[in-house]
Amino acid sequence: MTDIKDFLDVYSESTPNPETMKFVFNRMIFPDQTADFPTVASTTYSPLAKNLFEFSFVNGVFIMNNFVTITRVQGVEWEEIIPIMKEFLKSYVAAGEPIALEAPVENTKDYGTDNVIVEQIKEILDMYIKPAVEVDGGQISFRDFENGIVTVELRGSCSGCPSSTVTLKRGIEGMLTRMVPAVKEVVAHAL
Repeated sequence: MTDIKDFLDVYSESTPNPETMKFVFNRMIFPDQTADFPTVASTTYSPLAKNLFEFSFVNGVFIMNNFVTITRVQGVEWEEIIPIMKEFLKSYVAAGEPIALEAPVENTKDYGTDNVIVEQIKEILDMYIKPAVEVDGGQISFRDFENGIVTVELRGSCSGCPSSTVTLKRGIEGMLTRMVPAVKEVVAHAL
């Protein structure tokens, strides 16, 4: 009999953020969901994240679709971590262990007359920006729109990435200000 673990594969991919590594599965492990755990205290609803933080070199965990992005503590080399993480993640998922329990529900805000603008912003983020950010092991999500300022939240490898400010200002802000005239600026929400 063939073991499910034989069909499950995990490979590592570097990200633009040198402190994070993306571990990609050959199948969905958390379909159409995301979960960000910047601290051990934030892992209350994710057994996987809680287990990952038990490794002394883990400083952050982001889970989405078919990948887990891990942020390392400074002073540890990826060459030491990658084989350990790949084996742990493969064994954990193959055993059918839970990725996350029910996540807290976020409140939605009514933007009144700006609802059309907010929908345009979200559509542009979803269509053009999110796919590129996800390839790099991160996530961008709409947070707020007020007085021409769009606030987004950066998670995973994007959080704390040295190039995220350039990407935010030159790429995302440039695109949104061109495509939605009501947008004057894009800022990142500090976690």
